[in-house]
Amino acid sequence: MAAHKKPTLECRFYRTSAGNEPVRDWLKSLPSAVRKEVGSDLGEVQWSWPLGKPLVDGLGAGLFEVRTTWSGNVYRVLFCLEGATMVLLHGFQKKTQKTPKNELDLARRRMKATED
Repeated sequence: MAAHKKPTLECRFYRTSAGNEPVRDWLKSLPSAVRKEVGSDLGEVQWSWPLGKPLVDGLGAGLFEVRTTWSGNVYRVLFCLEGATMVLLHGFQKKTQKTPKNELDLARRRMKATED
């Protein structure tokens, strides 16, 4: 019997000191079709890592983004790696060409918190 193939990366949500999981909450707030598409893209990254554009882009210093477009709207999930685990740090709908600095700063703060 063939062994079950495991994903290349495990996946977990960043958790605040209060126990909240902001990316999980954000995903739940999205329309079902968008949530499904973002989830599918995250799964693709898990199973096929390492990946590059157009699905994944490196943002420097160990921060990456999963890039999802649905019905003309652009969504991003920012993550870092802890060994073979992708830690989902921040998710947002992108409204401008350039990723807003406040979104990057938030993800970097959360990334630093996962290292402590």
